[in-house]
Amino acid sequence: MLHKITLIRGDGSGPELIEQAKRAIDKAIEICGKGLEWEIFDAGADVVAKEGTPLPDYVIDSVKRNKVALKGPVTTPLGKGFRSVNVELRKKLDL
Repeated sequence: MLHKITLIRGDGSGPELIEQAKRAIDKAIEICGKGLEWEIFDAGADVVAKEGTPLPDYVIDSVKRNKVALKGPVTTPLGKGFRSVNVELRKKLDL
């Protein structure tokens, strides 16, 4: 059975860090002989310019559909700007 995981790359150092975590998980899955598919998305300050929000609805939809996600570090604005991605995830997923 093929399992799907939502991967939220984040911004800043997030993509670099999350890639190493992904590689470790991929290797563990390979050793176990299981199937895994990643649904990879960006989130954070870099996404705001393109999408108008740091956490587009299609990312939340992916997490809900897959029931599991791995998220890299994301910039948290201080005082103004957009709402924290972490806060949005907790709010929209009832965590």
